[in-house]
Amino acid sequence: MSIIQVKDLVKRYNGVEAVSGVSFEVEEGETFGFLGPNGAGKTTTINILCTLLGFDSGTALVNGHDCRNDAHQVRSSIGLVFQEMTLDNDLTAYENLKFHCYMYNMEKRLAEARIREILGVVGLSDRRDDLVRKFSGGMKRRLEIARGLLHRPRVLFLDEPTLGLDPQTRSHVWEFITELKRSEGNTVFMTTHYMEEAEVCDRIAIIDGGRIIACGSPDELKRALRGDTVYLRTKDDATAASEMSGRLGLSPRQLEGGLAFTIESAEKFIPRLFETLSVGIISVNLKRPSLEDVFINLTGREIRENNGPQRARG
Repeated sequence: MSIIQVKDLVKRYNGVEAVSGVSFEVEEGETFGFLGPNGAGKTTTINILCTLLGFDSGTALVNGHDCRNDAHQVRSSIGLVFQEMTLDNDLTAYENLKFHCYMYNMEKRLAEARIREILGVVGLSDRRDDLVRKFSGGMKRRLEIARGLLHRPRVLFLDEPTLGLDPQTRSHVWEFITELKRSEGNTVFMTTHYMEEAEVCDRIAIIDGGRIIACGSPDELKRALRGDTVYLRTKDDATAASEMSGRLGLSPRQLEGGLAFTIESAEKFIPRLFETLSVGIISVNLKRPSLEDVFINLTGREIRENNGPQRARG
């Protein structure tokens, strides 16, 4: 059963389409990811689904409720962790959670029981009375996720949940999120531009320039490449690209610092490069298909690049 249904969604800022006819569905209980660079339309879409932002045309349903006309019902069905930290540093962990319970009109006894339970789930029971300003980045993120789960939402939205965290802390937070999903059984909708985070998703929609350009499981997307990716650096990449096109029938993509192309049985093909190219080869690297390769193959650039027209937000 689809708990999120989006059809032909369009959002414009000053005449520029930040979201351009996006359509997708998310099944109940799955982890669904929006993968794309900054400015791709990820945050705009998630803000629409969370009723924080209107839209120009199309339809968006969450838990069967219309995001335009049934905002209250949608908000009662979801939890949201923003990109930016939104905790009050001058309150304790308990006080931050208690304020959230007030916002959702939770009965006092239920609120106390739920706070106690969720602090145990996120491993912060012993820090409940500490000021949040004393917490590490990873602890703050765990507390924000706990806050998003207090009212038992059907869908938990995570907008770049580990943005700004170091790689080790990021890994720990995702281990925590994965385990939490097992215990709570929520549907998780996340946005990210980190490939390793996208790998934990059941399905991924790759979004670029406000449009979804591919959707599937990580393995399905990688299998669609039908080959290995070869990264090549030469003393004259322009000449190398021309010779590869004319003599080998390849269409290499120009990346910062070199060329890339996809081909089956790359390890057997690489010797032909040395035989064919008239320019000096500096380095050749072979990679089995990854989500980074999928993105490059679909867009012709790396996900961390952000060229082109500026969009309002992620």
